[in-house]
Amino acid sequence: MPRHKPASLARNGTSLSRSVGFRTPRKTLLVLCEGKRSEPEYISALSRERDVHELAAVRIMVDPQSSGFAPMTLVRRAVEMRRRTSEANDEVDEVWCVFDVEWPGTSSHHPNLLEAVQLAQSSDVRVAISNPSFELWLILHVRACSRFLTNSDAKRLRAECDGSSDKGIDGPFYMSRRTKAAERAIELEKKHRGDNTQFPDDNPSSGMHMLLASVTPPINPEEA
Repeated sequence: MPRHKPASLARNGTSLSRSVGFRTPRKTLLVLCEGKRSEPEYISALSRERDVHELAAVRIMVDPQSSGFAPMTLVRRAVEMRRRTSEANDEVDEVWCVFDVEWPGTSSHHPNLLEAVQLAQSSDVRVAISNPSFELWLILHVRACSRFLTNSDAKRLRAECDGSSDKGIDGPFYMSRRTKAAERAIELEKKHRGDNTQFPDDNPSSGMHMLLASVTPPINPEEA
């Protein structure tokens, strides 16, 4: 007799339902990323961390077909996937969109940003937004940064921090520093609140710490 029930599949063939077995994950996340490489590689590295998939019993799946979409298109896809998984009774606890604000050096950025966030909030889709770009989140793993950055600024600083010449991610390098990055991102949020700086003008900032908090096991006071 088979040990597991058949898994439901997303349109791209990704399994979205939990299997029934000896160890059933308590929580399943589906993550859609705007970026084609850095973001998916970072999320994949996070999903392999022992304190995520074993201690916290979290399963993270990255939608490979979402890369390259603008925020509004990304959120609309997430809303549709949330609807389909709900109708199919697939046990996806949280759907996340990871995207950037984009500051190319002028006052312009991604179109329909506010509308994308509002749609996500009204559709049970969570967002982790980095401003100006995901590179800022990577920078925070190595150093604090509180000054306004353009995309090119962030790319240059990220290269100074990890010596990278492309958008690839060294998983172990970043995973070992992710707690510190979250602390620095939270400090930036506090600073923006104190300055009454509102999204999307909260440059620099990153909501990636919220995604980390969603997959990290709670601290045991006896072990703290």
